[in-house]
Amino acid sequence: LDAKRMEASRFLAQATFGSGMDEIEDARAIGFEPWIDKQFNAPTGFLSPLMDSIWTDIYQKLIDLGEDPEEIFGPYALHFNYAWWQTIMTTEDQLRQRMAYALSQILVISMNSDLRDYAEALTFYYDILLEHAFGNYRDLMMDVSLSIPMGFYLSHLNNPREIPEEQIHPDENYAREIMQLFSIGLYELNLDGSLRLDSLGQAIPTYDNEDIKELAKVFTGLGPGGIQPWVWWTDQPYFGLDIYAAQRNVPMTMYEEWHDKRQKVILKDLVIPPNQPGMHDIEMAVDYLFNHPNVGPFIGRQLIQRLVKSNPGPAYIARVAAAFNDNGQGVRGDMKAVIKAILLDEEARSCTDLMDPGNGRLREPILRITHPARAIGISGSGENTWNAGFDYINWLRQHPLASPTVFNFYTPDHTPVGDMSASGLVGPEYKIHDSGTSMNYINLANLWTLYDVMWWNWEDEDTGNSLTRLTTENLEAMAVRPELLINYLDIVLTHGQLTDETRQIIRDMAAGLPWSNVVWHRTRAMLYLHLISPDYTIMK
Repeated sequence: LDAKRMEASRFLAQATFGSGMDEIEDARAIGFEPWIDKQFNAPTGFLSPLMDSIWTDIYQKLIDLGEDPEEIFGPYALHFNYAWWQTIMTTEDQLRQRMAYALSQILVISMNSDLRDYAEALTFYYDILLEHAFGNYRDLMMDVSLSIPMGFYLSHLNNPREIPEEQIHPDENYAREIMQLFSIGLYELNLDGSLRLDSLGQAIPTYDNEDIKELAKVFTGLGPGGIQPWVWWTDQPYFGLDIYAAQRNVPMTMYEEWHDKRQKVILKDLVIPPNQPGMHDIEMAVDYLFNHPNVGPFIGRQLIQRLVKSNPGPAYIARVAAAFNDNGQGVRGDMKAVIKAILLDEEARSCTDLMDPGNGRLREPILRITHPARAIGISGSGENTWNAGFDYINWLRQHPLASPTVFNFYTPDHTPVGDMSASGLVGPEYKIHDSGTSMNYINLANLWTLYDVMWWNWEDEDTGNSLTRLTTENLEAMAVRPELLINYLDIVLTHGQLTDETRQIIRDMAAGLPWSNVVWHRTRAMLYLHLISPDYTIMK
């Protein structure tokens, strides 16, 4: 009788950061495509206004406590983290938030750089991902290219034209990564994501070093679009002004005298004429890359991996790429069409492949945390549920906008040594799943459940709440009859895929608890075993 709820739960696990029974019932009742359409119209939970509010509140309370304004540092990455977690836990635009998170692992910037000091830059960038999650991928590429956080992270902020006599040459970082990671990849692809081969059976590179040099000329002349209000030595931004003094939440602007005005040839094909405005060069280059046939399968496959499964079939990739190429109305890059193609595809929705060992994916650490928090419910010791989040970087090697490099926490083609490698399967998330992170996750799950601490922030009672806890009162009512709770958790956490073996382990444990407060401990222990089970950590 719960089959439809389990199907809805599984769908929402792919489309959100976790959903409770009320949300599951809503999706089941209205249907999956209408649910997606409803999400398309939900108000956007942008991070910047919330982060500004959080920092203003903290700053004022520190001043009230007698802190010296000159000694107060912020906002920095901590306050981005507070805003991100508060948003994920409270806003209704869950599909947009989940898509932005997926995009943040493709178009990567990271606080593991000096960006950690600038929360405005981090939230501004994340808001770009949120804005375009339901928009057009071409517009996303353009806004990312002009964003000062990306310009700083991949060093095309204040990137000068070539001046040979001074040994000055354009920086090539962004030119390389917009091709390799953000659009076309390393090798030419067929629509289904398979490699195109030359007459000798070899993969065909999409670009070479000369192409990088040519594209690097395009991304010259971009500098700050504004200055900080405290800057005293100038009343106008200028080329060369660094991110410390620049306004970090406005796009970069073109300084024509620093732009390379020579002709550029992109991928041996597109000829960008000389002596035109620099922004025209960038528009032409981005348009050309966006229209490359690789983009649909290259980006589509990675979005499938982030939302549904690690090893999508060629036909699945081809269907998503086709939706990217044409939304049915002649529009290329429509992210709404891509989202529907991913989430409503037969390969995402059918249960026929659940027992196939090549189906599914390892649930990434952040989703293992957000899912129970949203599905079970949380409460803070104050009005907020801020999460400092930095422990996850050390313990689980993952946190939003905190990847170690521009290549994300894991690459799309990572495969762990063993049966998966021997079977030709990839498992990106296994790159950060090792003896350390796996044990740390088990310890964290123990902390959430039996020690009653879901997470904490770095504020004291004067500036914010310190602890966030799971709310399990409704679960405790079910734990009087353990089978009721097992079935409930199976719906909201494992989507009807709890194995008989795991069920029996939980059942036996619940029957043998010796503690006096048996209902509370039974509830928490059952939840703990559920969260550390392979049935939960492997998302089918």
